Amino acid sequence: MKDALIKLFMDINALLIRISRGRVGSNLGTQTILLLETTGRKTGQLREIPVAYFFHEGKYLIVDSNWGKEKNADWYLNLLKNPRAKLTVNGKAIQVTARDTQRDEYARLWEFATKKHPPYLNYQKMTSRHIPIVAFEVVELISNSEG
Repeated sequence: MKDALIKLFMDINALLIRISRGRVGSNLGTQTILLLETTGRKTGQLREIPVAYFFHEGKYLIVDSNWGKEKNADWYLNLLKNPRAKLTVNGKAIQVTARDTQRDEYARLWEFATKKHPPYLNYQKMTSRHIPIVAFEVVELISNSEG
């Protein structure tokens, strides 16, 4: 039931972000939300999900906390197979390439992320898996639908 409610909330939030070009649904509490579009690793179909992000050091960052679950989020697994993705941030569509952060970079970004959003520390306690942080490098601005 909990997973169904989370999925329903995320579907509604994605719709609100899309139709308002990010004016509604992009700020939830202290977190900012973007739309992440990946290619499904099994189906090859495009998958879109609203997800919290940070913009830090010139990069978009997403933490794969997956609510503290034991498995990684599907979007993360999709990016491992195909790192090309699209971010929609405040009505702007951006083509990006994803990469896992590692070692010193990861440690520095984990400290940044947990200071900005302390619940990540609780999620880490709930799971035995490593919680990845994905950095997205901008390839090109696809569209600017603001305005």
